[in-house]
Amino acid sequence: MIKLSVVVPVYNEEDNLLELHRSITDAVKDKVDSYEIVLVDDGSRDRSAGILDELARTDRAVKVIHFEKHCGQTAAVSAGLKQSGGELIALMDADLRSDPRDIFRLMPFIGRVDFVNGKRMNAGKSLLYKLPAQVRSMIRNWLTGEHIRDFISPLKLMRREVADSFHLYNGMHRYLPTLAIMNGFSVIEVSVTHRKRKHGSSKNAFIKRTFAGFLDVVVICMLKKRVIRYRIRSSPNPE
Repeated sequence: MIKLSVVVPVYNEEDNLLELHRSITDAVKDKVDSYEIVLVDDGSRDRSAGILDELARTDRAVKVIHFEKHCGQTAAVSAGLKQSGGELIALMDADLRSDPRDIFRLMPFIGRVDFVNGKRMNAGKSLLYKLPAQVRSMIRNWLTGEHIRDFISPLKLMRREVADSFHLYNGMHRYLPTLAIMNGFSVIEVSVTHRKRKHGSSKNAFIKRTFAGFLDVVVICMLKKRVIRYRIRSSPNPE
């Protein structure tokens, strides 16, 4: 079995892909016995698809998944998790803002916990961005009963069992730590670096993301109240 899968959703990131591949490869090639890089093309309209195919042709560690059309980040995350084969799965974005070397800042915590959420430092955002984001996090934690400070951090590391437990719907890629806890797994946050975007721009409109986020947290709270929890005291022994 592959030791580490690095899963990356991709949407119109043609200027970032070669550096993304190089940075992931340099970060992991001497750190784990076996690895794969799972790149999910979410219906890109630029040259991303061709670049991804060329990376897969020249590097056997690269696995590419192409969507027929743009389906959104949750769909890309879900497909990447399902198609990955690693004992451990790292999840990150394709915008070069996460440092893949930070995967190994998270890895020592696996074993003590099942899911490690990167908590971004030095995000470089303005106060106009940070303050609403902090308010959203406070409301989410209040409603969900969790203590996750950075729900939308792209860098995460989880055990295979955690990824297999997810049944995702649109928008729920933002709540993977909470979903992991709901499914009975342990979660911790660890600080990671966060860099400025080199090329392109964010694919998510601020107002749209904020509104959708509040709707999603309502759904998560409803799901939490309906989680089935039981412990078997005894059961018939098989003959």
